[in-house]
This record gives sequence, C-alpha cells and structure tokens, in this order.
Amino acid sequence: MSTRAAGGEKPAAHAVFFPLPAQGHVAAALHLAKLLHVRGGVRVTFVHSDRNRRRLVRSRGPDALAGTPSFRFAAVPDGLPLPPSDEDDDDHSPHHFVALLSSIKASVPHLKNLLDDTATAGAPATCVVSDIECVLLAAREVGLPAVAFWTTSACGLMASLQCQQLIDKGLVPLKNAEQLSNGYLEGTVVDSVPGMPADMRLRDFVSFIRTTDPDDAMLGTVLRHMQCLRIVPSAIILNTLDELEGEVVAALLAILPPIYTVGLLPLLAERVVAGSPLDTLRANLAREDDSCLEWLVSKRPRSVVYVNFGSIAVLTSQQLVEFAWGLANSGYEFLMVIRDVQAKGAGGPTAMLPLELVEETKERGYITSWCPQREVLRHEAVGAFLTHCGWNSMLESITSGVPMLCWPFGAEQPTNCRFACTEWRVGVEIGGDVKRGEVEMLVREIMGGEKGKEMRQRAAEWKERAAAAASLPGGSSWVTLERLVREVFQAHHKDDLD
Repeated sequence: MSTRAAGGEKPAAHAVFFPLPAQGHVAAALHLAKLLHVRGGVRVTFVHSDRNRRRLVRSRGPDALAGTPSFRFAAVPDGLPLPPSDEDDDDHSPHHFVALLSSIKASVPHLKNLLDDTATAGAPATCVVSDIECVLLAAREVGLPAVAFWTTSACGLMASLQCQQLIDKGLVPLKNAEQLSNGYLEGTVVDSVPGMPADMRLRDFVSFIRTTDPDDAMLGTVLRHMQCLRIVPSAIILNTLDELEGEVVAALLAILPPIYTVGLLPLLAERVVAGSPLDTLRANLAREDDSCLEWLVSKRPRSVVYVNFGSIAVLTSQQLVEFAWGLANSGYEFLMVIRDVQAKGAGGPTAMLPLELVEETKERGYITSWCPQREVLRHEAVGAFLTHCGWNSMLESITSGVPMLCWPFGAEQPTNCRFACTEWRVGVEIGGDVKRGEVEMLVREIMGGEKGKEMRQRAAEWKERAAAAASLPGGSSWVTLERLVREVFQAHHKDDLD
C-alpha cells in the first residue's frame, strides 16, 4: 500500500481506529484518538460499526460524527439490527455478544476496502489501532503496522495472559460445576505470576476461566487474542499509570512488544484536547440524564452513594432488590442507575423495585437509566461509588478521589477488584451472592466508618498522583504520549515513506 500522496507531497501520519463496538472500548479509543490528533498531529479515521453509528446519531444527534477534515468518522457494515430504542437494546445478552464477534469478522473485508480508499483519496493510512484480534491480523495482511490498544487494566492483561498456563496446570477448565461455589476458586492460590501478588486466588483471575467446557468459546477467544498480542502488534498501548500498575507493566514488558502507558486517558484528554474542535465529541451510545446533577446540588458533601453497574452487566431482579434495600437501610442518600433493559416492558427504572422501597426513599434516592458518570463522580456530594469494577469506571473513580464498593461482574473485573481492595486499598468487596445486610453494613463503613476514612484518604492521594501524571508538560503520562507519537506513529510513517 503506497503512502505517497498525489502530487508527491509528504502526507501526514494517518491512524485508522477500529475499537471493539462496545461502550467502554469505543469511549477509551476516542480519548486516545483525540490525544494523538491534537498533540501529535496524527490524522485520524475513527471507524464505527454501522449499528453503533446509528446508535450515536440517535443518542447524541448528527454532530456526534461531525469530525474535522483531518479527524473523520467512518462506518463499516456489520449486519446487526438497530433496536427500536435504547430500552430494547440487548448488548448484555450472550446471544448478542456471539453475534457481535461474528459481525466484526464480517466487517473486516469492508475495513480493508476503507484502508485502500484512504490511499486513493491521497491520505493513505499508515497504521491501524484496535483491540480486536481479527482487525490487528487484517492490518498485517494488507501490509500496515498494527498497534494494539488494550482498553482495560494492565493487571487484567497479565491475568488474561495466564489462561494458557492455568490450563497447562490442570486448574482450568473446572472439573465440575460445584467448583464454582464450593470454595475451590477462593481456596486455590496461583503463585509466581510475574508482577502480581503472591497470593492470587483463582477467583482473582478473569472470569472466562470459570467454565467446565474445554472448548468454551469465550476462553478460546481470550487464548487467541493473547497469542495475537505476543506476535502481531508493533506496540501495545495501555490506559493506565506506571504509578498505579508499575510492577505489572514491568513484567509485561518482558513478554510482549513495546508497551506505552498513556493514562489515565480521560484526564489527559481533558487537559490536552480542551478548546480544540474535538473537545465536544463524545461516544455515549445511550442518552444521559443530566437532571441528576441538579439533584446532587442540594446534597451535603460526601453524603451520596453513587451506584452504576456499567453498560453490559445485567443483574437479576433479586440482586437489584437486595442492593436497593441495602442502600435504603443504610440511611444514606443514593443515586442509582438501573438501565432500561433491566426494566424492559416494566415501566421505567424504578419498576424493578418494590413500591414500598421506592416510596420510602423518594426523598433521598434518585433512580435513573443512565447519567453523565464523570460529572457525577466529580461532584462533591458523592462519597462512594458502588461499581462493577469496569476499568473505565475505576479510572474515573480514581481520578475523582472516590472510594469504591466493588461488585465485579465478569471479564477482568475480578482482577481489578482484587487490586483496588488489597493493592491500592481504595475499595471494599461485596460478596457475589449479594445480601442487603452486607450492602447496608459496607455502605455505612465506607461512608462513615474508620475504614472508610482511610480509603477516602488513599483515594485522595491517588487522585493527586493521577493529576500529577497528566500535568503538562512534565507529567509521566504526558511524557509517554510524546514518546508514543515519536517512536510509534511518526516512526511508522517514516518507515512507510522510506
């Protein structure tokens, strides 16, 4: 693929982004793309699946895809239907995730055509940035450098890399379903994992190992992706801080291609992109309820528990009720997100909860289907965050100095939870079999107990460290961003021209 523009002039470095079409992955990739464009002068084509393109237009209007001449959006067909509304969305279902993986593979030929079109248009792509195995492989097939952007934690990446070793040791797959609940996961310690605590339990690893099927599709996907990361990309970008995960990153550097820790992306992007034409671009696939911020204004500092289980996790009705009663019985005010899909056909986000609970807490509880999370976590009224331990949510909590009540749902979230609770000491874990009494006790402890005060102090310290890393021009994230542009994106561009 030629990278010489028409007329012989030197073209700009041009990165084509195609993240996994899920909310957290798209949002993180957009932060990185904006940073590279504004600070590094990298031309960007940001590729959405067609389904996500339509969802963005529906939730944010056509300006969500406005872009600029050198930062443009594109979409590739995926064959997935657009749900009639956000309320009918099924992104959480296993059926949808299988369909999503198939749709990505079907999109690859269209992506290759798009890459060819960039050359024809006089602005040829010089690299592809993605967290999707088949997209990284496709970049190599067409002769372009592939840059992997791992959107979750470094500890989650190391935990994922251990899946093959856990199989080799005979620990995975599980011998029977009873091992999911009989203490096997808690009691089995896996030592000698590079960069990780010496007492990592099997339950602290990615949830994909919790299977009795040796041919489990998701475990197989993880194994293939980890093998791809070892051999295909020219560089791997992590959304983390050396100060936060330094030992794990050092261990990863010994076994993977060059790694660049450019985090925490939302904070760095906020400081670098502010005032540029890209400042208002967002990647929220669902409409946000801004009125919750007005509700917070009337609340005392650190008096509200914020509850959000992310864009994918789906709780049972019983789990939602236990969480809600625990919050209600704690006596504290709370802002709770219950996605519309939880109450599908039931009449709104409060419909899954007992009427007496809704009535009892109507003066001190605010329940909505989605909200502007970064703004909520930064509000002085928020004293704690009850979270599923998704990496984007944890980073936003850390940069806001808010301690966490951790209830990991799946993927790498158990690993994130372990680090938050025992390594960074900014969180406390709620048991998987959630009970209202435990929720009530832990909410009271984190909001008003001595342990809560200690966690709040450490959260404030991590907030300061994150701010220092993102400080311009000498912060560690800033320095790594500059190095990333110079050593990866501009270097690839120079190699292509040569």
